[in-house]
Amino acid sequence: MKKIFLLILLLVSILQVSARKREFRGAWIQCVNGQFQGMSTEAMQSNLLHQLDELQKDGVNAIIFQVRAECDALYASKYEPWSRFLTGVQGQAPSPYWDPLQWMVEQCHKRGMELHAWINPYRAKTKGTTNLVSNHIAIKHPERVFSYDNLFILNPGMPENRQYIYRVVEDIVNRYDIDGLHIDDYFYPYPAPGQQIPDSKQFEQYNHGFSNIADWRRDNVNIFIKELGETIHKAKPWVKFGVSPFGIYRNQKNSLNGSATAGLQNYDDLYADVLMWVNNGWVDYNVPQLYWQIGHTTADYETLIKWWNKHASNRPLYIGEDIERTCKFADLNNPQSNQMAAKYRLHQQMEHVDGTVLWYSRLAVDNYGNYGTVLRKNYWKNPALPPLMPFLDNKAPQKVKSLKPVWTSDGYILFWKAPKAKKWGDATERYVVYKFNPGEKVDVENTEKILAITSETMYRLPYENGKTKYTYVVTSLDRVGNESKITKKKIKL
Repeated sequence: MKKIFLLILLLVSILQVSARKREFRGAWIQCVNGQFQGMSTEAMQSNLLHQLDELQKDGVNAIIFQVRAECDALYASKYEPWSRFLTGVQGQAPSPYWDPLQWMVEQCHKRGMELHAWINPYRAKTKGTTNLVSNHIAIKHPERVFSYDNLFILNPGMPENRQYIYRVVEDIVNRYDIDGLHIDDYFYPYPAPGQQIPDSKQFEQYNHGFSNIADWRRDNVNIFIKELGETIHKAKPWVKFGVSPFGIYRNQKNSLNGSATAGLQNYDDLYADVLMWVNNGWVDYNVPQLYWQIGHTTADYETLIKWWNKHASNRPLYIGEDIERTCKFADLNNPQSNQMAAKYRLHQQMEHVDGTVLWYSRLAVDNYGNYGTVLRKNYWKNPALPPLMPFLDNKAPQKVKSLKPVWTSDGYILFWKAPKAKKWGDATERYVVYKFNPGEKVDVENTEKILAITSETMYRLPYENGKTKYTYVVTSLDRVGNESKITKKKIKL
């Protein structure tokens, strides 16, 4: 009887989750694991195409692509050298030449996905890097970098470093048609035993009246976050600024506002006051990395998702999910199952959780623990629109025009025209195609009726014998995801 009850709960949770019309369904594609090193241009493009195709089948609607891991570039930069994670040698351009960021923007948009460019703002050298080229910031300005635990870090206490990162980001935002700019959890370095951050000189020089060095460090990062968001939106108001912090803000033993956990803390150890950024609206979305399992002794997943849901609702909240740990650990109430169903059930129960970002893409692509299959058959079976961001833009675009089916040499095609736009907030970026059966009420809130979210102004129709009349609906989406009124057409298929 207990097994039947648990099965019913699972089926209900699957139906509820798949019914969400708006949900951020992201996946991180990182370069620092070396997955692209040694690959030719053709091989890397083939690898990425395979990942994008499989992720699209899984229901992913946003890719977060790492383009700057150590003050380097997986794109053509006038400020920083080509990344060794791309070509194997820092400063060496890919051959045959290509621009991975530009290429990824095009490929993602072709699939109706958003592309968020992911940078590591302060890290100037990872532990595995042994050689930096002459135009690298740490070589040009060694006085602006400190060494810590075999890393090089751009000193967050120096105003010129903040200005440098703003210039790099402004260049990316201006030159590439990205949908978001994303930073992860690396601010001040993760604490290493027996080591101290060598920034006492900068504290004396730029203390801004702070007597406590920890408060001063937090202020440095606060200034950076606020001004970085302003830089992005000044260049392009629709580009979403997202951050993915470590999963614990503070522990209860250090703060009444903290969670019932006992791990490393953003506020105290990384000098990252994430709640200030969210509550002041300095970021557009927040993706805490809740990589632990339900039942973890010091950082319980259930405790943390409930804490973030309660405290970080002033901006869209997405959850960073670790696929490997989710599949590795058993459901506490059903040991024969992994924790995927239990975690997604928690997502659905949280009022302010608007999406998920998968760590990391390749595990979903390789269907680790059957995770990808469950996404595409259950939780993300139907396409989803991005969560609304009325603080960026709350006006819907005009509806599509001239919706008409046409016989072509390639088959029966439904065509339409983009509506006119006078400014960026009116411009259409993508379209949503719905299909309703004969006699069925047109209800665009029913996610099961969404056929596609596409950047094209056409959709191939599945013609059979021309005897059944269906209603097709097309709406337009602007850069932020606002949806227009419907345009509909009855078509005999």
